Amino acid sequence: MWKRYIVELGWGADLHGQDVTKAAERAVKDAISKSCLCGLKEILEVADLNEVGVHVTIAAPYPEKVEAEKVIKVLPIGKKSIEIVKGGMEVPGLCVEEFGDLKDSIVIANACVEVKVSCENSIPAKK
Repeated sequence: MWKRYIVELGWGADLHGQDVTKAAERAVKDAISKSCLCGLKEILEVADLNEVGVHVTIAAPYPEKVEAEKVIKVLPIGKKSIEIVKGGMEVPGLCVEEFGDLKDSIVIANACVEVKVSCENSIPAKK
């Protein structure tokens, strides 16, 4: 059985170009930059950080355009999984063709990063 160790949230935007993958990558980077997972080693004594589970949920205005394999590469550790759902935001911006804009909007993605640990060998707490 896997249990959540930490849940962290982040957001990212692509100001020019309307690239939801870039926005999603930035959202994941934002989320993982806000926590130190020292308890995995110091308390739970996890020997290999690539053995923890890391699940990302991305909410983006055009979920079908998010390149999952690029977003998941942002994660430095873990057995990685990703879910992409409709959400995020698209707000008015400024169309500057030289910056790669296709229209005058800014796309924003949200990320939820969950780090999970296996509890298969854990000792139940005494009551």
